[in-house]
Amino acid sequence: MAAYQKIDFHTHTESGKQTEDLLLAMQQADITLSVILPVVASPEQFQRVNNHAAEINRAYPGRLLSFGSIHPLSQQYKQELNYIKSLGLPGIKLHPDRQKTAIDHKGYLHIIDYASELGLIIAVHAGISCGQPLSVHCPPQLAAHMLEELQPPRLVLTHMGGYKQWSLVEEKLIGKQVYLDCAGCVGRMPKEQLERIVNRHGSDKILFASDYPRETIRDVIEWIESSSLTQAQKQNIYKENACRLLGLHASNKH
Repeated sequence: MAAYQKIDFHTHTESGKQTEDLLLAMQQADITLSVILPVVASPEQFQRVNNHAAEINRAYPGRLLSFGSIHPLSQQYKQELNYIKSLGLPGIKLHPDRQKTAIDHKGYLHIIDYASELGLIIAVHAGISCGQPLSVHCPPQLAAHMLEELQPPRLVLTHMGGYKQWSLVEEKLIGKQVYLDCAGCVGRMPKEQLERIVNRHGSDKILFASDYPRETIRDVIEWIESSSLTQAQKQNIYKENACRLLGLHASNKH
């Protein structure tokens, strides 16, 4: 079984060239596996997005691992989630802003509940959407209510629980059973806040994530390395938590 040293839990690829660019960036930053998070922006995109995700996983085994996605207004969410499971995709990405639906909408609640029953990981865009002057469909307070109602065991809130809403994250989400990824935080979240959230929430519930190509992988590594987090905390963030979620084997090498 392969041993993983650093896992980037939040990347995007829109084309073959971006996929090759990601692989090069991974090599330069010593990333052994990247998780790709696609989004079904409308129900009609379901087949295309998820079939493409499965193709990526077949083409780059052990290097790239794409999630699937589903739209909250799907009229056949159980059938679609079963299809995602049948493709071998490990989880789903939900993007309340791009999908223009609040995270506490019944469609999301049904999807999250059934996806959890199937053992799928659920990654949810949380907080403000960069460059989109839209309503925030997954602010920390709504995410907290959803978590309390459903208690999903393997749910990840991206952007450290709520992009540019981190004071609310500290108020509403710290200590809850939810993973937070650090995508999009470099240069925006004060390092002291990163350290405080990791220490209060627990390093066993934080995931290394770059949001590539929107962010540079190396910059995220440098940000974490320059913090006062311990080596054990960093290793949890870099690989241990992702390996546990994905059912992989972590290397003992640092």
